[in-house]
Amino acid sequence: MSDIGFGLDTFGDVPEGDDGVPVSHAAAIRQVVEEAVLADDVGVDAISLGEHHRPEYSISTPETVLAAIAARTSRIRLGSGVTVLSSDDPVRVFQRFATVDAVSNGRAEVILGRGSFTESFPLFGYDLADYEVLFEEKLQLFVRLLDEKPVTWSGTKRAALEDADVFPKTESGRLTTWVGVGGTPQSVVRTAYYGLPLMLAIIGGSPDRFARHLDLYRRAAGQFGTVAQPVGMHSPGFVADTDEEAREIYYARYKVNHDRIGRERGWPPITPRDFEHEIEHGSLYVGSPQTVARKIARAVQTLGVDRFDLIYTAGSQPVSARLRAVELYGSKVVPMVRDLVAGS
Repeated sequence: MSDIGFGLDTFGDVPEGDDGVPVSHAAAIRQVVEEAVLADDVGVDAISLGEHHRPEYSISTPETVLAAIAARTSRIRLGSGVTVLSSDDPVRVFQRFATVDAVSNGRAEVILGRGSFTESFPLFGYDLADYEVLFEEKLQLFVRLLDEKPVTWSGTKRAALEDADVFPKTESGRLTTWVGVGGTPQSVVRTAYYGLPLMLAIIGGSPDRFARHLDLYRRAAGQFGTVAQPVGMHSPGFVADTDEEAREIYYARYKVNHDRIGRERGWPPITPRDFEHEIEHGSLYVGSPQTVARKIARAVQTLGVDRFDLIYTAGSQPVSARLRAVELYGSKVVPMVRDLVAGS
């Protein structure tokens, strides 16, 4: 497990300036670019930007922001987390990420998903009744495109292709492509069927409960005759110099974000007790570098994953605190986790 990768994920949450006032969407996007540059400097392996179409998030086109990051970084991998393939066009998604791959000298990776939010469906003219079939057909086409050869394909929700060649090609001949999964067994099996790497969104509860999904993924790959690829996980958290500071900065803003979504989905409001329980026993990685590193190491060892990504924004945490969180994650947390895992 010495080759574990460590990433950072963000949806481009609109942060507060250090004066306590939320910044503009434009400033929030520029802030993400600065955080990615810092992540590159402090040794983080990857950054993934989520696609959203809501007022609290600034990033609706991850690949555009990734291209800006590519121009200012040299080694960090550049991904989406996730690209909502169901409400996009597979050909255009491939072209956009192949372009990011070109400008970054081969550092692009796309994480495809159905999306946990549904705003993109009416926005782009898709029927939510087609939620399942849209993703299945478009993933099938996208996998064909990864071969970078002329494609003949037909489905029910997109115009057919006849011997269509798609450009640009990547220099490596293969665009790194993951599938983001929220935990449904059907999604895990589908990912194994296509022989793609699996990224698990573990955003609540004990990470141990996902061990069965990793086992299912590997068993399904064996049954389909595909090769089990790397498995990653991403979970929310925040790093500050002390446990107390991390909790203080994170909780109130995280609660606003959590409860806003909860009102739409029927969740109860989160309480301080819920918050502390999720830090101690669940999937919130909030605290000092030592606290966060120990918890990540436990999760990585328990599940045997190949990559861990920290969703380092979940609300309007201030600009300076976010930069410090990125710095501490790369310079302190990641080396500590590597040492803990190597020494176990």
